Amino acid sequence: MLQRKNLLPMAFYKKAQMKVNGKWYPKSVLVVSPATTEQVAKRIAAESTVSPADVRAVLTALGGVLGDFMAQGRSVKLDGVGSFYFTAVTTKNGVDKPKDVNATLIRGVRVRFLPETRYRGAGKGRVSTRGLADVDIEWEEWKGKEKSLTPAPSPNGEGSEDHPGPQVG
Repeated sequence: MLQRKNLLPMAFYKKAQMKVNGKWYPKSVLVVSPATTEQVAKRIAAESTVSPADVRAVLTALGGVLGDFMAQGRSVKLDGVGSFYFTAVTTKNGVDKPKDVNATLIRGVRVRFLPETRYRGAGKGRVSTRGLADVDIEWEEWKGKEKSLTPAPSPNGEGSEDHPGPQVG
């Protein structure tokens, strides 16, 4: 795993050419497997008075709780994180008349996330930033190979057959 001792988090980019206009841009890349629930639990426990097991239990329950609230037609706002909400995935063609719109046109659901917005300053100098993106990052060009988005399996935990974790499509 990549670890650094300096103060700025490091993120990586690669050079990517856009097919639309042929121009080159930096594109962010993921170079290490995702942080697991276990890693997040240990980190939160180290920065709080809660045990890793308690944090893990809360994180495990979080998805279901968020889903329940969103299924009630509500968004969920977590202070310091942001808001989660459902959007409907509908048929591509739509219908011609409002009276023909009904639930059968909904083919699925997506979870959307908006990071918390923070404001600095006042008046004309007021600036808004998104909470999770409001960090100083040192960008470095990645010259290596991108890593798989699927973490290595752990016994009966995230990455195992029972709980495969995020998958690359």
